[in-house]
Amino acid sequence: MRDRLARAPVGVVTVNIPPRRPSGAQSSVAFRPDYAFDGEPPTGDTREVAPGVRWLRMPLPFKLNHINLWMLEDGDGWTLVDTGINTDETRDAWDSVFARTLGGRPVTRIIVTHFHPDHVGLAGWLAERFKAPLWMPYTEWATGRMLSFETGQTAGPVFHAFYKAAGFTGDRLAQVDRRVGRYGGNIAPIPAAIRRIAHGDEIAIGRHSWKVIEGNGHSPEHACLYCADLGVLISGDQILPKISPNVSVWPQEPEADPLARFLDSLKRFKDLPADTLVLPSHNWPFRGLLERLDDLAAHHAERLDAAQAACAARDAVGGATAVDVLEHLFKREMDTHQMFFAIGESLAHLHYLMTLGRVRRETDALGVYRFRIADGTA
Repeated sequence: MRDRLARAPVGVVTVNIPPRRPSGAQSSVAFRPDYAFDGEPPTGDTREVAPGVRWLRMPLPFKLNHINLWMLEDGDGWTLVDTGINTDETRDAWDSVFARTLGGRPVTRIIVTHFHPDHVGLAGWLAERFKAPLWMPYTEWATGRMLSFETGQTAGPVFHAFYKAAGFTGDRLAQVDRRVGRYGGNIAPIPAAIRRIAHGDEIAIGRHSWKVIEGNGHSPEHACLYCADLGVLISGDQILPKISPNVSVWPQEPEADPLARFLDSLKRFKDLPADTLVLPSHNWPFRGLLERLDDLAAHHAERLDAAQAACAARDAVGGATAVDVLEHLFKREMDTHQMFFAIGESLAHLHYLMTLGRVRRETDALGVYRFRIADGTA
């Protein structure tokens, strides 16, 4: 049996990706970010990066061990952008920031870029503490609320079937069953009501206007914030200087094509000035936005070629599983947390290759998806 993504070819999103680089070329070498500052603020303190914009860094209990958050002067108070994960260490760091930075002014608004726990994790705690409203894209809020109530009883079989079809077996598949329903443990309860923000909205914060630019692929409706007066883009996870944002297919939407949406949404940032100061959620503030956009597109063009090559290498034996492609794309040791991101990324590249007509998907006798070179593809 052959499958195509449910959306293709009718209504399909395709993206002009750049010419293929020579084999072995690395996008990480092509782009060298122009970091705007030496060092980062210590945990519990802040640093001004633009008039009225303060940078703070919070710890994360992962290999990617930090997240950047932002405080914006907002008249008689402060607007926070993202909140950190729900741990005692992060709460203690916030207490230190409040003692040092607020200057007697309260937090009057909380903006969250997307539903991932390191961004929304303490939104509920902060909202309750300051009686401040939460501003957030509706789909991001709804997704976070839905996941926070998931215990694994209903989603468990869906997750198990999804990862089995991707090629997980044995201990990897057992890890799936142990991880379902863990989202809620990383967040304080998300507020039951929000102020919705959406692409194109203009938000008045203090003396400045910040425009919402929606990014897709990393999360459903990721909100980035651009201030033309300051020449500053708060990019969240959508555009990072050093690592490529995770773009994955997840069990909740198994036929999705997130890489097509990610690449397409990068076009929305192309008209911003070349000297824009980018404030990302990880690594350091940087300049070189337009070059980074080109580099991200080139990076994924390389990964598409590599994923297709993995399928070609196993075409004679019935095709490659997503796990086969993962092992071709990620030639390093990974912990369980990283493994789930890696299989999702592998599927994202395979699904976009299907959209482009470069591979096809079949299902074997065990219910495992096999990806093969499409008819007529060199």
